[in-house]
Order: sequence, then C-alpha cells, then structure tokens
Amino acid sequence: MNFAARFFGHLHTINMHRRKVIVNCFRAGIPLRGLLHDLSKYSPTEFWNGVKYFQGMRSPNEAEREDIGYSRAWMHHKGRNRHHFEFWTDYDPVTRLCQPVKMPVVFVAEMFCDRMAASKTYMKKNYTDSSPLQYFLKGKQRRIIHPETSDLLESWLTLLAEQGEDAAFAEIRKTLKDSR
Repeated sequence: MNFAARFFGHLHTINMHRRKVIVNCFRAGIPLRGLLHDLSKYSPTEFWNGVKYFQGMRSPNEAEREDIGYSRAWMHHKGRNRHHFEFWTDYDPVTRLCQPVKMPVVFVAEMFCDRMAASKTYMKKNYTDSSPLQYFLKGKQRRIIHPETSDLLESWLTLLAEQGEDAAFAEIRKTLKDSR
C-alpha cells in the first residue's frame, strides 16, 4: 500500500471511529467525553505511526508491536486518555507494586462507547452486538484491570449482547446518574 493510501486510510479510520464514539457518548449521556475522545490520535507520535503501520483491518499498534516489539503510539495514547484501563495504574503504597486502580464510572462509560465503536469500525458488516463482549472476554485473563472496573464493563457489554444498544445505553445513563 502506498503512502497516500495509508495516510488517507488511517485518517478516514480515526475520523470514522471518533464519529461513532461521539454518537455513542451522546447516547450514554456523556457528550463532552465524546467530543474530547482520542484527540491525541492526531498528535505526531500517534498519527504518523498510524500511517506507517496502517492496514485497515486492525489497529496499526498491533503491526508496530510486531515490527519493533512495542508500540510507541500506544504508549503515548494510553498515557493521555483516561478511558483506557491501562491509564489507571499506580504504585500501591503498601505493596510498592504497580496495581490497577478503580476507574471513575464516566471513563468506564467512555471505554464502553470506544469498544463498541472500534468493533463496528474494524469489523464493518460482520459486527454484531456480541462482538465487543467476545473481544473483551478473549483477553480477560491477561488484562490488568481493577476487578470492579472489569465487572462493570463486562456487565454493560453483556447487556449489549443480550438486549441491544438501547438497553445498554439506558443502563449506562442510570449508572452514571446514580454515581453522581
């Protein structure tokens, strides 16, 4: 794939993904989180690596990891976007180990919106409401995430899979209201 195809393909993919997240965040009752979502993807560190490793069917971060052993773009991204559970780790003052921290509910809701949008973006016509849950469950045993955060996200993804988007977004809005 030539440079122009990778450039415009990557730009189109991140724009399409952000639009889907924005719609989801409005439905979840967190419009500001949608508007601010993933703006770091336009930064040079993330954007140019995304262009270099763009393939169109999966995250360029995976290809970058295969090439150099880690993803500079992902390291940059996860440190600036609070909807990623990887952002929420800190040193425990008792154990002196890096541990997952429970995420605020608003960022778990944005993470739900992000996962659903990513599944729709990459899977296109093969997407079903079970797709985000299947992806989540596939990596569950290896994920370093606070148990309560994991359980909350999984409950919303299960609701999406079993009852659809309207039910999932209604539950997210209720949970957000109850957490205030």
